[in-house]
Amino acid sequence: MAELIKRKKALSVRPLKSGQPTGAALAFQGIRNAIPMLHGSQGCTAFTKVFFVRHFRDPIPLQTTAMDQVSTVMGGDDNVITGLKTIAEGGQAQVIGLITTGLTEVQGSDIHRLVRTFKERYPELSKKVTIVPVNAADFKGSMESGFAKAVYRLIDVALKEYTTEVVEWAKSPFINVLPGSHLTPGDLDALKRYIRAFDLDPLLLPDISRSLDGHLAPGRGSPVSVDGAVMGEYALLPLARGTLSVGEVMDISAQFLHERTNVPGFRRPGLMGLAATDWLVSTLKELTGLEVPEWIERDRARLQDAMMDTHFSLSNTRVALAGEPDWLLQWQPFLAEMGIKTPVVVSSTGSKGLLESDYDQVKIGDLEDMEEMILALPEQKRPQLLIGNSHVAEIAGRLNIPVMRGGYPLYDWVGGQSRIWIGYEGARQTLFEMANTIFHAGAHQLAPYRSRFAAA
Repeated sequence: MAELIKRKKALSVRPLKSGQPTGAALAFQGIRNAIPMLHGSQGCTAFTKVFFVRHFRDPIPLQTTAMDQVSTVMGGDDNVITGLKTIAEGGQAQVIGLITTGLTEVQGSDIHRLVRTFKERYPELSKKVTIVPVNAADFKGSMESGFAKAVYRLIDVALKEYTTEVVEWAKSPFINVLPGSHLTPGDLDALKRYIRAFDLDPLLLPDISRSLDGHLAPGRGSPVSVDGAVMGEYALLPLARGTLSVGEVMDISAQFLHERTNVPGFRRPGLMGLAATDWLVSTLKELTGLEVPEWIERDRARLQDAMMDTHFSLSNTRVALAGEPDWLLQWQPFLAEMGIKTPVVVSSTGSKGLLESDYDQVKIGDLEDMEEMILALPEQKRPQLLIGNSHVAEIAGRLNIPVMRGGYPLYDWVGGQSRIWIGYEGARQTLFEMANTIFHAGAHQLAPYRSRFAAA
């Protein structure tokens, strides 16, 4: 069990956390012909959009209710109704994610009532779009929890408003997948490959691997998401063989889905490393009764060989990490498999999973805390590698420590959305990247062994 050190500062000096509205907006990017509309000031939406564009390097559809000083004080109900009407009349959006922000949560805006009001006032427009309200205050939680809240609401709305008659491929056996926001589009593509290897169709909720994977979309551009899962397909959730949820924060949605559909669930904080991928393969084998394909067995053997190849470079290496809870939980067993030590671990928020993890100590704080913790260590015990987003890279430059980029946002690393971390191949490439990063930083030399029996 880890020791969680709670924050004592009254503010974040160098923030690590991304807010819940960002996570909720990301979830709607994985739904086809959808657009998130943030109920708040223009700055809230602009901040989210800028980081999305820099991270994914693609156009990102986002709208805002553009609250100003008057509507903030007097109430912004008209802003919401007008915004929903404008988007619905445009004709291209099939799904609208109505997401609150810190401003409107403090104001006490009841977006669920506003959705009912819109449907009563504009019944014809309401038939054209599905509106999904999500409460996502950014003064609590994080990007991961905002993403999970959006998934929960998508499940709730889909099971109420859609029927299985609208989809034909339900005749094929399939599995529901609830992926956490810490999985990249590349990760989701890899996960699909494992699932299809056992003759199952994956039904991802949501599916950003089809919308944010860096492909060139036809046409000049679109005001809504250009690909992703079709909302109507989620009527099939009760017919699945099982539900695979990845990430502790997705447990609430997985439990909700199980209670509504009685579909058996399989949960895992992450799918990174040998043991985690073994669990995935064993689960799929148990679910289908099929034998493990030859390519999966070969990938596993290649990972084992990579573990031996990098053992002397990585064993007992000291690594510092900073990120969100599920992202950190995915790294912990993978690092432990290689005997890598983690003297500094900083999380944006606390979680039950972090408390029960095998990390020795986890600081709930920001990037200033990370840098101070590193500097407080003796020179010989400081990390030899930092792992985190592009903001962590700035710390690495100041401390002259090599860095491996991961998480969100990655604004100085092209192709982050395509990076694969999970599965046997993802773990293999991660090991090579870690070893090479340390090697080229000149920190790869083994300390000379000196016997305790040698003369002084």
